[in-house]
Amino acid sequence: MSAPEEDTFAEEGGEMEEMDDNGSDEDEGVEMEEEGGDEKKVYVPGIEPLQPGEELEMDRSAYRMYHECQTGAPCLSFDIIKDGDGEKREQYPLSMLLCAGTQAETAMANRLLVMRMYNLHGTEQDNEEEESSDEESDEEDEDADKKPQMELAMMPHYGGINRVRVTQRGDQSLAAVWSEKGQVEIFDLRPQLEAVHSSVAMAAFFSLKQQKEAVALFSFSGHMTEGFAIDWSPVVPGRLVSGDCNKNIHVWEPQEGGTSWKIDQRPFSSHTKSVEDLQWSPTEATVFASCSVDQSIRIWDIRAPPNSMLSANEAHTSDVNVISWNQSEPFLLSGGDDGLLKVWDLRQFKSGKPVANFKQHSAPITSVEWNPVDSSVFAASGADDVVSQWDLSVESCDVGARAEGMKDLPPQLLFLHQGQSEIKEVHWHPQLTGTMISTALSGFNVFRTISV
Repeated sequence: MSAPEEDTFAEEGGEMEEMDDNGSDEDEGVEMEEEGGDEKKVYVPGIEPLQPGEELEMDRSAYRMYHECQTGAPCLSFDIIKDGDGEKREQYPLSMLLCAGTQAETAMANRLLVMRMYNLHGTEQDNEEEESSDEESDEEDEDADKKPQMELAMMPHYGGINRVRVTQRGDQSLAAVWSEKGQVEIFDLRPQLEAVHSSVAMAAFFSLKQQKEAVALFSFSGHMTEGFAIDWSPVVPGRLVSGDCNKNIHVWEPQEGGTSWKIDQRPFSSHTKSVEDLQWSPTEATVFASCSVDQSIRIWDIRAPPNSMLSANEAHTSDVNVISWNQSEPFLLSGGDDGLLKVWDLRQFKSGKPVANFKQHSAPITSVEWNPVDSSVFAASGADDVVSQWDLSVESCDVGARAEGMKDLPPQLLFLHQGQSEIKEVHWHPQLTGTMISTALSGFNVFRTISV
């Protein structure tokens, strides 16, 4: 759904766009239909270019759920806010909470957003409705009730938002924001969360929007330049690490009261170029990983600054853009400008050699993330406008017969999703089984494939 006017969208809420027939594809690809004929065949990105007169048609049967939405200015970073509706949810309709930041054309037009998407039905529901379209008169109102909905609460933010990460500390929902103005800011999301759940709270929230800019709970200007790398500790509530384009990393320690942080002015400084991503260990309170334009991945312990403990100095042949730490296994996933996806066993990290290496994307990797509940599954997105899903537990003998043109694909490749332009981030929803959200210049996709 597109917002007609950014400043009125949150108040009115709205409907998200439902499934659109414009390009998503499974491991078996989307169907490719030739103009003037009924012949359809599988399309696999990067294997064979589209020919004149050929167009992609989405295979609805490859998805359990698919929705898309827009928020006005593009949000090139977002995070998922956990809710109190339970874990491992699969029953439709589903709901979710997201926090995102915009990259508008002018600094003054940017917003920090909290979104509540709800009434999200599966694609099976869509197919059933199409089959029963003969009974239109009595079902129009019912169909309207089944449309996906979204409430959006926005705070003004001066400067484009490079990255957003959210955490829960006690009863606080906190967003850490890296922006182009060279500051890392912490925002309390409580007013926005209340607004997207209540029309009364939304009205009160709008009355506060007369302020020129959102007031941060805390901010840090010590980086002296902008950056992208930031991560909250999953072990110590409120502990944060941030890295900048000048190669420096700072660790934030939360102070009593929940409104301030102590930041050591001496940075962690083993990298020689811009720090692109940071990830805390999911089990070790003092350990985090970093990756950089200097082509290296490093492991740090905050008890022994300022140098890293371990490093893979030539992890990729070019910039290492993103990393993800497996929630239950000692594996680190990385993606670089070389288009490669690499899996590192931290028990063998000193060797400098990954335990797995995949080359499916044809452009730089923009995002990677392990599935939070299945330690063998991960997803990645690339500047080739593709989201890929992978399963390391699959071996060649498990694949069986494949369609023509797909026999050379890695057996671990589960699914290829298309339809967005300039994909920047992709995340698994930790509470909705198999559900993924991706953001791009063209907007958000919310989907679950038949593969996961």
